[in-house]
Amino acid sequence: MLESYFTIKTDGEKETEIKKSRFICSLKRVYTEQEAKDFIQEKKKEHWKASHNCSAFIIGEKSDIQRSSDDGEPSGTAGVPMLEVLKKQELINVVAVVTRYFGGTKLGAGGLIRAYSHSVSNALEAVGLVEGKLQQEVTIAISYSNLGKAQNFIENHSYTLKEIIYGEAIEMICLIDESSVELFMTTITDQLNGQVSFEKGECSYHEIPIQ
Repeated sequence: MLESYFTIKTDGEKETEIKKSRFICSLKRVYTEQEAKDFIQEKKKEHWKASHNCSAFIIGEKSDIQRSSDDGEPSGTAGVPMLEVLKKQELINVVAVVTRYFGGTKLGAGGLIRAYSHSVSNALEAVGLVEGKLQQEVTIAISYSNLGKAQNFIENHSYTLKEIIYGEAIEMICLIDESSVELFMTTITDQLNGQVSFEKGECSYHEIPIQ
């Protein structure tokens, strides 16, 4: 499993107008090539009057599947530039479809490359990106007298405090990057002079918005 990955925060679309042509970029999270193809066909059906519905997608933990289509635009002026934007952001499991309604002004090869790239970049900015981190849920049990010290430690070391449960003792459920679990446990044990016990929970991806 990957320690981390980058992808879009939500599905969505963004329209950009360039020299009277409308470029509508639609983005969606997908996990299989068939899902990507289905979304592309859905957009082609929705925008059947459009001049072009160009597309690009990257799927898989190691970006194993990469495809692009110019859909009638001059070769290399649409799909590949779109794919390059996704690759530059190191995104996975995302498909982009840019629908173009021709406005009467030809853009030339360079203009098309810039237009399709710009359309995808604008849409990515609109929907937002996330970093998914593989994190271990670790519950620490401490006394009430150690609560302040434990909270300060967690905040100062950028660990994520998911929940505090108040009972006979205090249980703090923390989310720790998988590679940092042993260091976390060792360091907080030192900070609290050994007055702490641990229970490991599930290991899963947690997504953090990228500002």
